[in-house]
Amino acid sequence: MDAKKVHPETVAAQALGWVDERTRAITPPIHVSSTYLRDPDNQYRSGRVYARADNPAFDQAEAVICALEQGTQAALFASGMAAATAVFMALAPGDHVLAPKVMYWSLRNWLMNFATQWGLQVELIEMTDPAAVRAAVRPGQTKLVWIETPANPLWTVTDIAETAQIAHAAGAALAVDSTVATPVLSQPLALGADIVMHAATKYLNGHSDLIAGVLVTREDNDLWQRIRKVRAQMGGTLGSFESWLLLRGMRTLHLRVNAACASAQRIAEHFAHHPLVEAVLYPGLPDAPGHAVAARQMTGGFGGMMSLRVKAGKLSGEAGAIAVAANTQLWKRATSLGGTESLIEHRASVEGAGTPAPTDLLRLSVGIENTEDLIADLEQALRLAHA
Repeated sequence: MDAKKVHPETVAAQALGWVDERTRAITPPIHVSSTYLRDPDNQYRSGRVYARADNPAFDQAEAVICALEQGTQAALFASGMAAATAVFMALAPGDHVLAPKVMYWSLRNWLMNFATQWGLQVELIEMTDPAAVRAAVRPGQTKLVWIETPANPLWTVTDIAETAQIAHAAGAALAVDSTVATPVLSQPLALGADIVMHAATKYLNGHSDLIAGVLVTREDNDLWQRIRKVRAQMGGTLGSFESWLLLRGMRTLHLRVNAACASAQRIAEHFAHHPLVEAVLYPGLPDAPGHAVAARQMTGGFGGMMSLRVKAGKLSGEAGAIAVAANTQLWKRATSLGGTESLIEHRASVEGAGTPAPTDLLRLSVGIENTEDLIADLEQALRLAHA
């Protein structure tokens, strides 16, 4: 059945309905060959030359993600960073790019160090403010506008459709890191974005057992072909087993994301006016700065990511926040996000100098455990930290 005629959760659960014609298997095999046979006349009619770019293990996972994002083509990478940096490396030294001040810290560091040393003109702006984007974009010079929404770790929200209009009017492409929103909640390409990126390590896989990234394009154009060349020539490709694990993980994508969203909303509402919490950062709260935009471009929930700012007591905000994390029993003190288990992290410690994360902030990745258990664990941790 045509993927466009069934619901996205069916596409993901059945992996596009794939069945092996020879064995009738409904789960794809793991292709491990690194190279492929030429025809006797020296041609490669199979379309396969070398697994760095032509691995059949990529095919099904890329097809599923492409269908979920309503794109034209998808490309798997060895990590979210490999995917994201490939977009920038497809540009030329001297090109001007815009990126948000609040964004995934590793990519921000890469942009402000390697990318600028390589020759890109990187400008960080308040991407949530359309007026700031209009003021910063340089017609004919800006080649890429990169946004992340909701943005790690403050969960600020950028209007994808309006930013796309601004970027395109200036002749720039728009790329969206939609890792937190996932294809379940948001469709950046349908809103005007040219490329959407996922750190597939997170929600797409959802089991904290692989590192992967993916890009999906709205059009097969020159920029996309340059990105594919970066992948092939730099070698930032995924392994065969990891591709298989990713496809397996995506079969439960909608169940996991829907559960995490519902739980995160409940937790955010519970702690929104808590006496031991300074603030809750979550776009699903009606008074959140980006709530109206998020409600317009996200469907079915506001994501499983949120942050708590811990109110200072006997301990300072920073020490109190670290103490809260130390006292949790169900929440795991670990980095990353989007897995089945709930994670808690003092983000400023991870990001270091220059972080936009307040020192009293704890980043929470809400998993799929019982919501009341998660709330009770945070409650006891807060009480112990303020005792």
